[in-house]
Amino acid sequence: MDGEAGPAEAGPIAGPAEAGPGGPAAAPERSRDPESVLAALDPEQREVARATRGPVCVLAGAGTGKTRAVAHRIAYAVWTGAVDPGHVLAVTFTSRAAGELRGRLRQLGAADIGLERVQARTFHAAALRQLNHFWPRTVGGRPPAVLDSKISLLSEAARRLKLKFGVPELRDIASEIEWSKVTQVRPDEYPAAAAKAGRLAPLGPEKMARMYAGYEELRRERHLVDFESVLELTAAIIAEHRAAAAAVRDRYRYFVVDEYQDVNPLQKLLLESWAGERDDICVVGDPRQTIYSFTGATPAYLTGFTAEFPAATVVRLVRNYRSTPQVVALANQLTGAGGARPLAAQLRAGQLRAAGPAAAGPGGPPLVAQQPAGEAPEFAEYGDEQAEALSVAARAAALVSGGVPPRQIAVLVRTNAQTPLFEQALADAGIPCQVRGAERFFDRAEVRQAVGLLRAAVKSARSDPEPPDELAGPTGSTAAASAEVRHILAGLGLTRVAPPGRGAARDRWESLEALAQLAQDFFAADPQASLTGFVAELSHRAAIEHAPAMEGVTLASLHAAKGLEWDVVFLPGLSDGNLPIVHAQTDEAVEEERRLLYVGVTRARQRVYLSWSLARSAGGRRSKKPSRFLDDVRPGRRAGRRDASGQPSAEAPPGGPVRFRGSGVGPGNRR
Repeated sequence: MDGEAGPAEAGPIAGPAEAGPGGPAAAPERSRDPESVLAALDPEQREVARATRGPVCVLAGAGTGKTRAVAHRIAYAVWTGAVDPGHVLAVTFTSRAAGELRGRLRQLGAADIGLERVQARTFHAAALRQLNHFWPRTVGGRPPAVLDSKISLLSEAARRLKLKFGVPELRDIASEIEWSKVTQVRPDEYPAAAAKAGRLAPLGPEKMARMYAGYEELRRERHLVDFESVLELTAAIIAEHRAAAAAVRDRYRYFVVDEYQDVNPLQKLLLESWAGERDDICVVGDPRQTIYSFTGATPAYLTGFTAEFPAATVVRLVRNYRSTPQVVALANQLTGAGGARPLAAQLRAGQLRAAGPAAAGPGGPPLVAQQPAGEAPEFAEYGDEQAEALSVAARAAALVSGGVPPRQIAVLVRTNAQTPLFEQALADAGIPCQVRGAERFFDRAEVRQAVGLLRAAVKSARSDPEPPDELAGPTGSTAAASAEVRHILAGLGLTRVAPPGRGAARDRWESLEALAQLAQDFFAADPQASLTGFVAELSHRAAIEHAPAMEGVTLASLHAAKGLEWDVVFLPGLSDGNLPIVHAQTDEAVEEERRLLYVGVTRARQRVYLSWSLARSAGGRRSKKPSRFLDDVRPGRRAGRRDASGQPSAEAPPGGPVRFRGSGVGPGNRR
């Protein structure tokens, strides 16, 4: 659930224990009674927990402890008898978030209240379980197999159509099909729908529609479902079969939905199918972190929640437990300075009631920092992109030499095309680096081999009349399950100690070790999980581009960084045309780009460095300009806005300092 920390929380990339309301929080303890569930919460989190029934909308700013609030809300509702834990379904966007929520509930629950019966799953995992359960009795026969990747079927569809595409083009086509399916657009409807949505089809609308139709034909022929089909078919079974609908609605009566600002129409359809006429639904989201509109997601369900449920309780979480006041101030400036925001206008139109601090500014109420003061953000301008990359690598090296672990540093960029330059600069500086992104990790030969061996182990266990416990089903032992995965990976060369130096052998070892660490975290989060579940988790991670964490500086896109946090974050490449991206031509598209920068800034716990370059290469024409988003926040600049075309307002003076620190620091402090 975004890895956000409230009092005493640590996300998947753990940092120091954070301060809770009233001072440093104690280690989590099992609750003894309903009031003990509320004791460690801040006032706004406590209000979330007490809102046990009916529609609830939690507007949770970055780092405000939303997972903590939601977990305590479920525990409090169970403790007070408001709900049966077996009737609760909490839906998240990642398996990591679901595992984190299950872990919190285990910490909170006494042995006799049944919190272990609460179901916390991703949309896809919950739907797939239901699809496999109801398929034989509604459709008949064996359920379809889940397609790990669309690429192979798309390649075959292209051959049938006498077309030829490389892997990058096939990935673009797959993304466009995913947008079509989540927005309920059929192949024959694609050209008109794409034109209406202003989408640029990767190969022209008519040819794209033919590829889409060919892919769907092959998928049905092979009795396969992709992740979008899983949601669609599950919703269809519930809608068309009364017995299935009754069974689902009898089982699940109390819903929690995380990251509601990123829900797409297909997920909303499935959620409505699950809930039926019930309104016991709690949604959690942050309009300022809406960054996935290009996939079909829409914040309209969050911003319009009170229109759909006029009696809804709305609570705003604003106390940021993650970042220093300096980082929080920068984030507030990014979303609150200047003129009105389209999204803010939607919030006002929806008449969302604020519980806690009053709304302030067009971007909503500001975050309120709870951590001690730290260093001011640094802004830097470079002559060219190479100089910028070298400086980022040198600064990272200095931080590592000063004691900052490499895995607590991130370099976040707007596009994947920017990563090679920084990857090379870090390598030249001798700094270990991991490029976050499934295309890079899950396409590695050793990772493909490892996943293949793990799948083979699952199949072997299924065919064994008396399979070992650690393969067949719930293990009851995290150590045994993790050891089994390590044993399998040892066959590919995983050793307890890393090979010395850098090179292919070290890279291979790091990939295998990342899988082993992922298995350890997976089984620790759910001791009842099986190897089958872990293999499914790997398939899901590959599909949603969620590579495991590895030792080294993280190099990732801003989109891939959502839900993560580091002590130190570098945000290079902040020039107009890159952020906002050149194809963001409408005010709405530009605002989403601004929110991307907000997401990047709020990933930082302690320090954030923002930079841009004036030319692509050394000696090149200095035609690039700093991102318009920095007009409002750069020291020495008066707040100035630009429209979608990038033209500055009359109040925005040209120029700016080359390198200096934080808000309010004058040119005399340049470095």
